[in-house]
Amino acid sequence: MKQKNNSIKRRSMWGEVAIRFMRKPSAVIGLAIIVIVVLACLLAPVIAPYGYDEQDVMRKFTEPCREFLFGTDNLGRDIFSRLLYGGRISLMVGFVSASVAAVFGVILGAIAAFYGKRTDNIIMRILDVFMALPQTLLAIVISAMIGTGIKGAIIAVTVATIPRYAQAVRAPILAIRNQEFVEAAFAIDAKDSRIILKHILPNVLSPIIVQVTMGVGNAITMAASLSFLGLGVQPPFPEWGAMLSAARMYILQHGYMVTFPGLCIALVVLSLNLMGDGLRDALDPRWKD
Repeated sequence: MKQKNNSIKRRSMWGEVAIRFMRKPSAVIGLAIIVIVVLACLLAPVIAPYGYDEQDVMRKFTEPCREFLFGTDNLGRDIFSRLLYGGRISLMVGFVSASVAAVFGVILGAIAAFYGKRTDNIIMRILDVFMALPQTLLAIVISAMIGTGIKGAIIAVTVATIPRYAQAVRAPILAIRNQEFVEAAFAIDAKDSRIILKHILPNVLSPIIVQVTMGVGNAITMAASLSFLGLGVQPPFPEWGAMLSAARMYILQHGYMVTFPGLCIALVVLSLNLMGDGLRDALDPRWKD
């Protein structure tokens, strides 16, 4: 009976969070756009009128029209179809990189904050070395060292963003590590891992969720930057940053080739940021209408 009541309380808490989130029009719009984009990319084989590598050089540089919604590129490939397939890669790199970076960052931040003193000093000083460089520059260095491709882009973006997640979780853990419920767990001789996983991390979920949501947009931008520089996803695979890179030499004569990939990146990143803002407010118990 007690377990049932706890589950009801837990559901009601997340239900309240959902209600607060739905009261933010900008957050709902951001969520709707992300859902539409994700579904469109997943259904690319059904929606896309052409294959991403299907060429027709007789129709290259065709302006946007009924047959080619976003026009064709310098090889006669349909840009709309390539954007749908490219979105699969961009979104996959963003979500995977942010998720893996969040896991490692949360682990490092939690260990540093929980044990403090020398452990905190060692971990945070090592992370400070990585944070001395801008994230994108660090990702470029890592990608140049390990090689190009989808895996290389994921690893580079993941490693470059781990310190941000560690910082995001470290501060709130430091604020609650000496509170009564944590001291009570110590008093009953609970294991450190159990205290961290069962008592501390559930109380710092809010900043983690918000950081991951916004981190996906940041990861997509970084992956696009790597591809734009030729260090990320390589041809013939379409990726929004790689499409921008391939189209940059035609920007004056055929601006639409640059416009649509750029709009996709901007729209997805903006939507994720709107979602992050909405989640931050919804997860804050002090939030008021």
